[in-house]
Amino acid sequence: MAFTEVNEDDAADSSSLETLGHDSDDFEDDLKYLTSGDELTRADMASWTGQPHVKGSTEAMRMVLLTFSLVGLQFTWGIEMTYCTPYLLQLGLTKSKTSLVWIAGPLSGLIMQPIVGVIADRSTSKYGRRRPFMVLGSVLVAACLLVLGWTKELVGHFVEEGDFRRTVTITVAVLSIYAVDFAINAVQSCCRSLIVDTLPIPKQQAGSAWASRMISVGHLAGYIAGTVDLVGMFGTSFGDTQFKKLILVAAFGLIFAVGVTSWAVTERVLVSSKSADSNDGFVKIIAKIFYAATHLPPRIQAICTVQVWTWIGWFPFLFYSTTWVGETYFRYDAPHDVKQSKDALGDIGRIGSMSLVVFSLVTFVGAFFLPLLIKSPEESSGFTARPPQAIAAIVSKFNKYKPDLLTAWICGHLLFSGAMFLAPFAHSFRVATFLVALCGFPWTLATWAPNTFLGIEVNRLSGTATSTYRRLSVSDSIELGSPLTPSTPSFLRLDHGLPDEAVASTGELSGLYFGILNIYTTIPQFIGTFISMIVFSILEPGKSPELAHDAHPDEHHGTDGPNAIAVCLFIGAICNVGAAFATKRLKDLQ
Repeated sequence: MAFTEVNEDDAADSSSLETLGHDSDDFEDDLKYLTSGDELTRADMASWTGQPHVKGSTEAMRMVLLTFSLVGLQFTWGIEMTYCTPYLLQLGLTKSKTSLVWIAGPLSGLIMQPIVGVIADRSTSKYGRRRPFMVLGSVLVAACLLVLGWTKELVGHFVEEGDFRRTVTITVAVLSIYAVDFAINAVQSCCRSLIVDTLPIPKQQAGSAWASRMISVGHLAGYIAGTVDLVGMFGTSFGDTQFKKLILVAAFGLIFAVGVTSWAVTERVLVSSKSADSNDGFVKIIAKIFYAATHLPPRIQAICTVQVWTWIGWFPFLFYSTTWVGETYFRYDAPHDVKQSKDALGDIGRIGSMSLVVFSLVTFVGAFFLPLLIKSPEESSGFTARPPQAIAAIVSKFNKYKPDLLTAWICGHLLFSGAMFLAPFAHSFRVATFLVALCGFPWTLATWAPNTFLGIEVNRLSGTATSTYRRLSVSDSIELGSPLTPSTPSFLRLDHGLPDEAVASTGELSGLYFGILNIYTTIPQFIGTFISMIVFSILEPGKSPELAHDAHPDEHHGTDGPNAIAVCLFIGAICNVGAAFATKRLKDLQ
């Protein structure tokens, strides 16, 4: 670890969460000694007070409370993605224009997460840097959701009946969806950063594992809520349709989940940020994000490279897999009368949704049990809880063969690739459903591993040879769950290998780097859209062959050729092989 200490008795690990205090009379002398001639002043440095703390009597409870906000986030995402498309179609928007609406997701992530991340990194709110954005953002999301659910009523109150009202209703609904996506991305950015800020390096893997578990819980909760007749159960007092009821549940559920995490977590407070950063305008913030994204530390760059390859592969799976299962059923299993159904599109959706249910269940199981089968950082360093004497030998032998998370991530890429390589050869909807379900385990790793390793690297920035962390004085090291104690503001100076004008020097850049990771996650979605468009235009230039019976004769084509979605899934499998090689290179850098 490359840092200089004044207190010789300090033996605290650099990954611990610490408060720093120092006698102000000796500050300037010690500062000159520590910087070895660097011209730094108190104004050039970031100052902190307090210590991170999470309520709860056990580590499991503290992890649940820390990551509980993600339940509400995932539930809201699920309701939006599942029910807003038919809602927009019901309002009168065409399918082609509806597809353009969903550019809001990746576009908002590309813009909001890095910008909000940088702004939150520099926040000096007495409530912390992340929680104010989480709470205000969730309230904004809830308000936009309510506008979305009651668009007809709101517009009808101001606009008279006619074509203009229909146009205004659609416009307000679309704008509400964009507002929801932009606001929820701001909340998501801060929820992820809060985990990194609160946990020391040895706990980052466990924290990300619990985050993955909460995401799977939110996804299942969304599905269960959608299958319950909420109107019949609660009446029409607060919404006369199922969609309105779900909107209400999502809105208040998100506020509740974020509120629980905000109540349970106490953040370290940034008293003042680096003076050079305090007056940065919007354009300069964008410039800094661009510079940081193109000059990443080697290991963070490797993580982002893995993410690019991974998401080119996962994009067609997440958007088209249920349709593929339904089309496979229509091609090979459906009787003739079902193929002539007037609602073939709806039948495909219902058949395909069963694969989504199975996939969600497998993801849920994987999120809870895979972390138990993968070596944790504590085990790697030899600090493990001693098992009962009766099973000590069995546990020790089992732990000996546990893979680390990087190895498991590589296996996850290969498992996804192996399943999707078989997609063009699946001639039964049962086989297709099995392949989709099998991908639940790789998906668990895909939502767990990158956040873990990025969290570790962000924390390492203050303790590696390439990033100098100079401490003036140190109190006892703090573990997750230790009480918040007042302290003299602490002063840090970090050198991240970037010019001073390119990054903040607060020592906590999780908002910036998680925003950049989201950029590398979003760009492949546009690439995947482009690849899918080319494949569809070549293999299925007209109507889907599964729906060809109701098409014009010029559009009719048979089902002898390959299914276009299956080909997209095959291409995604190839990309995930690339992700496996990229992850191997990341492992070589460890």
